[in-house]
Amino acid sequence: MRLAQTRLSIETAPREIKEITAEIVRWVERQPIALGLLTVYIPHTSASLLIQENASPDVRRDLETFFRRLVPEDAVLYRHNDEGPDDMPAHIKSALTQVQLTIPVTDGRIQLGVWQGIFLFEHRATSHTRSLILTLVGE
Repeated sequence: MRLAQTRLSIETAPREIKEITAEIVRWVERQPIALGLLTVYIPHTSASLLIQENASPDVRRDLETFFRRLVPEDAVLYRHNDEGPDDMPAHIKSALTQVQLTIPVTDGRIQLGVWQGIFLFEHRATSHTRSLILTLVGE
């Protein structure tokens, strides 16, 4: 069994749902592992990961709109506002989504569906540099 791991830095815009599929695919294709499992992990509490449709940008806009309605940025609703009115809403959005994805790898390629992409979901109202830890295990 082989193991490969790296850390990627991804720049985000405020509240962006950013597709990161290409960066991940490039790294996996450079690894000497044909069959295995890829774990993508984001070690942050105010950003998350999604596998979602990547064909229509309306999907991202609708997701952003839904999460803004579901978790409003209103300081009177939350006790934890240490970093501003988007602080606790960012944590709630992260709790409702995922900080880790596991994706099969076959013939050295990640196995996403035809319309699927991997996205970093920035929940804060400012830009950030987010870290991702990619771990690939297999043969």
